[in-house]
Amino acid sequence: MSQLTLQQARTLIDGALAAARELRFKPMGVVVVDAAAQVVASAREDGASALRLEIALGKAAAAVGMGTNSRALAQRAKDLPAFFTSIASVAQQTFIAQTGAVLIVDAAGVLLGAAGASGGSGDEDEQIVIAGIAAAGLQHT
Repeated sequence: MSQLTLQQARTLIDGALAAARELRFKPMGVVVVDAAAQVVASAREDGASALRLEIALGKAAAAVGMGTNSRALAQRAKDLPAFFTSIASVAQQTFIAQTGAVLIVDAAGVLLGAAGASGGSGDEDEQIVIAGIAAAGLQHT
């Protein structure tokens, strides 16, 4: 059974934050969750504004909970706002359907978890978690 390790999560976060610095994005928060949407690791850069980790967690948990990247969830939320508001109100984990989280899979395509970021635009958040996933030698969908 594949599972996301703490070392992989830390490497992912380091890679994501390195990408954010290289691209000169605002200070970021990054959260990595496992396939049950439980936090494996998180980090908030110096100077990142309040709620960065909570928002990143909400994006990652939503992605795992719905089985798709948060970019797709953001579009679905626009099309079905009442449905997504209902999900957010009953979810045990924070649920934010906004771009910035990507599912993490192993080489066989088995879901390992998700990585979410907050601090930049949704596109910037997504870009750095994809870079982090690559840095950790993992794959994304």
